[in-house]
Amino acid sequence: MDQDTPQDYNEKDSSPADVIGSPTAEELDEARGEKTDRRGESIGPPAGHSERRHGGDRRKSRSSIGRERYLEMVMKERALFVQQGISRTTEELLTAAGAGSEQEASTTESRENATGDQLRAMLPVQAWMPLNIHLISLDGGVLKIAPLDEMTDRQVETLKATAIRIGFHIASIEMELWDRADLIQTLRNVHDISADRCEKTLGSWLNDIDNGLLLNQFMRDMLAEALQVRASDIHLLQDNATDAPNWIQYRVDGDMTPMHLLPSDAMARLTTLIKRDAGLNFGDRTTPKDGRFSFSWQGRSIDVRVAAGPHSQDGEKITLRLLDRANLKSFDELFSKSPKVGEYLSKLLSPEIKGGGGFILMSGPTGSGKSTTLYACVLDIDRRRRHVLTIEDPIEYEMRYATQWQVSQGGRSFADLIRAAMRHDPDYIVIGEMRDGETVETALKAAESGHTVVSTIHADTALQTLERLRSFMPTERERSSTYTLAQQIRAVLNQRLIKTLCHSCSYRKKAEEILDDVKLKALGLDKNENIRVHNHNGCDLCGRTGILGRTLLLEVLIVDIPLAQRDPLFRALMSNVNDVLDLPGLTLISRQDSLLSLVRDGLVDPEVAYSQLSM
Repeated sequence: MDQDTPQDYNEKDSSPADVIGSPTAEELDEARGEKTDRRGESIGPPAGHSERRHGGDRRKSRSSIGRERYLEMVMKERALFVQQGISRTTEELLTAAGAGSEQEASTTESRENATGDQLRAMLPVQAWMPLNIHLISLDGGVLKIAPLDEMTDRQVETLKATAIRIGFHIASIEMELWDRADLIQTLRNVHDISADRCEKTLGSWLNDIDNGLLLNQFMRDMLAEALQVRASDIHLLQDNATDAPNWIQYRVDGDMTPMHLLPSDAMARLTTLIKRDAGLNFGDRTTPKDGRFSFSWQGRSIDVRVAAGPHSQDGEKITLRLLDRANLKSFDELFSKSPKVGEYLSKLLSPEIKGGGGFILMSGPTGSGKSTTLYACVLDIDRRRRHVLTIEDPIEYEMRYATQWQVSQGGRSFADLIRAAMRHDPDYIVIGEMRDGETVETALKAAESGHTVVSTIHADTALQTLERLRSFMPTERERSSTYTLAQQIRAVLNQRLIKTLCHSCSYRKKAEEILDDVKLKALGLDKNENIRVHNHNGCDLCGRTGILGRTLLLEVLIVDIPLAQRDPLFRALMSNVNDVLDLPGLTLISRQDSLLSLVRDGLVDPEVAYSQLSM
């Protein structure tokens, strides 16, 4: 939708009341991608696309529903912003509301067309940059590229598969022949991304270490490089000892990767700049502290959470957490490999009456993606019709149309804020973490009073999650708190993140050639099954690691027992938590079942899967 300006509204002779009032039917239809006649009646999509459009409507995703859900609110907000001279497109506001990107929710027609810039912004750098190709456009499902060198059939298929996974409809790939010199120049101009520039900028800065412009440029290139290699965190260690290494490391797919080595004086300047941008006292190296800042990359705002603390005698450790909303998984994407879990959880998150959702827990070790799952659940809730109140420490992503409280502000605890939250008429209370007995008891009381409560806790298995909760309960109130837990618990999701095989270089072998009989039996695999195996040499797409991202490994406890029949659950929790598995109405989707599914889908190496069974 074209962006209006204040002058556009003046030309339409609209009064301020008209500007911030309800959008017209024509405006809503235009934002949805439909055409209307002057009477406001829908005349459908452009000619030649009706069948495809109707097929797309039948397959409308949850993201499409989300866009419809918030569209009217967004249109009113945009009209008010225009009146105030603030430029925001409908797409930007829908994305901020967590309603999904246009590529996720738009019609098939728009996903068959994209410019070269759009393709480069959405496709992972690893998918196209090592191939030395220029992405020209996507036109009617035909991806046009200009390759510098001849491509193999496997490379072509991998590129096509990657584009399809992102959400594009690719029917075929068409290669254009360019003059080699012109193509090389184009590749240099268009593909000069920060991952290439970072080393060059670092070299220039180290030759002129007092140059503030080069220092600022290096910091920005470092952040962009980290995003391009899919890093979740950047670690900087500054040590003033002359023989101590000062490394910048990225955490990619759970592993630390050393990237840049700096002299101590250069690292000190860089850490000072980061702390200054994060609003921290850059002269204090002895007190742990937290801050944040943001920067723009590929047309979107990236939040950076900064944690600083002392190191050694007079050094400092800086850890940057990169918070990119584009990396937030949608509810459908997160549970695509566990449709039964997704369907059950979706029902809990949309109860017909208040109190139907009960108590939902996500558990797992640190770094297992619990917060990502928590945010996916919030995005799935209809925040137009329901009041969602989150209590976090700290707030990672700002969620439009939800009330977000930060624990560290005002010095109040999780329990204090949960009690205060219940006076604000919430439908859902989302708690960042269960840390102590008071928080657990207060959260259970909130669930008992009719609120749907969603939270996280550190535990290694689904059953241990229940034991962990009970361990927080004070002895004098253990029986009453356990009774409330038995009545209110609806689901426990224990999760890990497990490395995903690169489909470009992994290969298939028979299970019996890789695993012995003990491992085959443990995983539940047939010896004649063809399964994908990790290629330790890797390829250009995965950075020679054989790994491309991580996927969710779930162990789920579904508690679908009627409230009147939960006394056996209470007795099992009080005596032996393992007895709950024998109760009718309780379903356990084991880690073994999830691993078997991931191995058969070719996502996880079988040896890695087997190692997870004993963890």
